[in-house]
Amino acid sequence: MADPVNRAASHGYALAESLFEVRGDDLCVGGLAVRSIVSQVGSPAYIYDGRQMRRAYRRLAGALGGFASIYYSAKANPAEPVIRLFLDEGAGVEIASLGEYRAAIAAGAAPDWILFAGPGKRRQELEAVIEGGIGEVHIEGMDEIERIRSIGRPVRASIRINPVPAVQVGAMRMGGKATAFGFDEEELEAAVAAVTTASNIKLVGIHVYGGTQILDAAALVGGWRHAIELAGRVARMAGRPLSTVDLGGGLGIPYYSSDRPLDLDAVAAAIPDLTALMGSEPLLAGARAIVEPGRFLAGEAGLYVSEINAVKQSRGVRFLVLEGGMNHHLAASGNLGQVIKRNYPVVAPAHMAAAADLPATVVGPLCTPLDTLARDTGLPDLRAGDLVAVLQSGAYGLTASPVNFLSHPQPAEVLVEDGRIHLIR
Repeated sequence: MADPVNRAASHGYALAESLFEVRGDDLCVGGLAVRSIVSQVGSPAYIYDGRQMRRAYRRLAGALGGFASIYYSAKANPAEPVIRLFLDEGAGVEIASLGEYRAAIAAGAAPDWILFAGPGKRRQELEAVIEGGIGEVHIEGMDEIERIRSIGRPVRASIRINPVPAVQVGAMRMGGKATAFGFDEEELEAAVAAVTTASNIKLVGIHVYGGTQILDAAALVGGWRHAIELAGRVARMAGRPLSTVDLGGGLGIPYYSSDRPLDLDAVAAAIPDLTALMGSEPLLAGARAIVEPGRFLAGEAGLYVSEINAVKQSRGVRFLVLEGGMNHHLAASGNLGQVIKRNYPVVAPAHMAAAADLPATVVGPLCTPLDTLARDTGLPDLRAGDLVAVLQSGAYGLTASPVNFLSHPQPAEVLVEDGRIHLIR
């Protein structure tokens, strides 16, 4: 085994060992060595560990203790086998497009367990989901109210609320500022009046989503508390009970060495108080809370794996040129929301016992310096033909990337569980 000091040169190795199985040199996913999977499906490839996804779901469900229903946010990873896995665990599905709706239905989701959010729903999308069946539409603006009113068919709806700045948390603010998402908290009275006067819209709840990539349990719980208080206000304005309080998603995972995982024990400790707060409002007495994580459920279960095409030195920097790069994994390149570029954790999945102490810059094949997946990261002495794996890649990977840029081939996608490879792409 490699010296522990050398292994610490790459944050990814400790993380990989905590999430997956390591057998000698091999990182294993779903009971199979990564290099064996790649030999069957090709490089580059996204590899998802079904066991790890189930583990994330069950950990969260255990922390919530029945307080809230879990809806998988399909935008994180809309692959049908991934959606189906979470349905099997008992989740609903939160979607943000007609394409995601169709993927959820194809995966076996009951229409009543699908929520439709998003600031720019087109009329034809609304018509299709209302005709096909939808649990709730989350209304985000006055134009959308009029669009649904003109469709004329009955629909259950929640109002999405852009909360005040004091409750904003996470790496990317989704509210508390000027935004296209939802109704400003200051304008709730007008929004409630507009929805309740539309005869075909039944107001059943609210939806609050303050931020994403939240790792601070106290901040997360504080946002949930504010959402419950908002639900009480909306119910009183409408003069009727609400049946759902969507607390949003945004639960984060640790990408960088300085990150600490979300403390689910702290979340669990807050559940009795949140339950009591819901129960203290008579118009919320029969309501159920909803959380809609995506990244938290799928993110840690995924690897992006690519073969090294070339190794070269340039002015003292060692470059590993992969077969795929930001065209397959925009987030890992830092070009999906990062202000300061920080490395996603990377490992050499067929050299897990080797010292990871040789600095390398990992790049893709594109004709732009933006195509950099890791800078000055510790890896073993690798050669062309070896594999590099980017961890924390189960969410916001392939479908969040510019796959057609420079017209390179798309990667394979597989879900692996109990020694079986389920080909997605």
